[in-house]
Amino acid sequence: FSATKLAWLLDHVDGARARAEAGRLLFGTVDSYLVWRLTEGRVHATDATNASRTLLFNIRTQDWDEAMLALFRVPRTMLPEVRDCASDYGSSAASLLGGAVPIRGVAGDQHAALIGQACFDPGTVKATYGTGCFVLMNTGATATPPGQRLLTTLAYRMDGAPAYALEGSIFVAGAALQWLRDRLGVLPHAAGADEMAARADPESHVYLVPAFVGLGAPHWDPEARGAIFGLTRNSGPDELVRAALESVCFQTRDLLEAMAAAGGGAAISVLRVDGGMVASDWTMQCLADTLATPVDRASIAETTALGAAWLAGRHAGLWPEKAEFAARWRRDRRFVPALDETTRAARYAGWRDAVRRTLSRGS
Repeated sequence: FSATKLAWLLDHVDGARARAEAGRLLFGTVDSYLVWRLTEGRVHATDATNASRTLLFNIRTQDWDEAMLALFRVPRTMLPEVRDCASDYGSSAASLLGGAVPIRGVAGDQHAALIGQACFDPGTVKATYGTGCFVLMNTGATATPPGQRLLTTLAYRMDGAPAYALEGSIFVAGAALQWLRDRLGVLPHAAGADEMAARADPESHVYLVPAFVGLGAPHWDPEARGAIFGLTRNSGPDELVRAALESVCFQTRDLLEAMAAAGGGAAISVLRVDGGMVASDWTMQCLADTLATPVDRASIAETTALGAAWLAGRHAGLWPEKAEFAARWRRDRRFVPALDETTRAARYAGWRDAVRRTLSRGS
């Protein structure tokens, strides 16, 4: 959320505020910068999802918020025009790409993943697993009031009509494996994590709470720090790797239960996933077991191509409506729950106890 950064620049860079108030300085997120450069300054525009991440946009009125502009002392003339995700953003200069290429779609990164995963119906959920994790649940035309320490955000805007979502962020997902590999040296390479987790003692009750930089949603405790519980003399690298992978699944369940409690919908019927960490078959199966929900792993290349084509083609009237687009969506693999409920409940109860003990240490 960039308003604080913009305010600092206007107050601390010599001449910046004077130029801004004179209409000689513009502001935008990276998408609007790219559109500006591609069109050689002819278009200063952004889409509603990127605008919603500036701290200056009212997601309910779908306009720049006068109260926030006044609070941060940001001249409205600096800001880009806000358009739909599928809209006309001009064309690139012919000198740049060998011809004038129409720019017909813009969306923020997590919002674009939601579109690429065809999560158009209320209650559909996608999770992106990288260094951290971002989970978005489509809530439809209703901006669910924030609760359970979750973020109410735009999902996308089409034909002037906004769709909303609940979002939760996990600070550490794949970064836990990086820590085991680079700092502890117990994981030779990330590609070997599946084999090590499968070798771990099934009776082990080792839990890793990867609060290296605090805990994100739904806990939001910046003072929490990482902890390992349940170590015995039989615990080794395999058990630590398994605990790291499980922590990602347990944190996802924490988020989805918070979303259900906040009014984001009933228990989900399927979770659609993307990101580098979904290459781990062991983690995706553990995720399905932990959630007691099927997990659809998409082909990243296919969902990226479909999402981009849908945004561009829909504006031109050449692409199907959302229902047909969703029908064209394909998954690389579906993981279905295989763990029995008793074992699932016991593992998750152990995790919740580990988190409680972690949080209580800082209180």
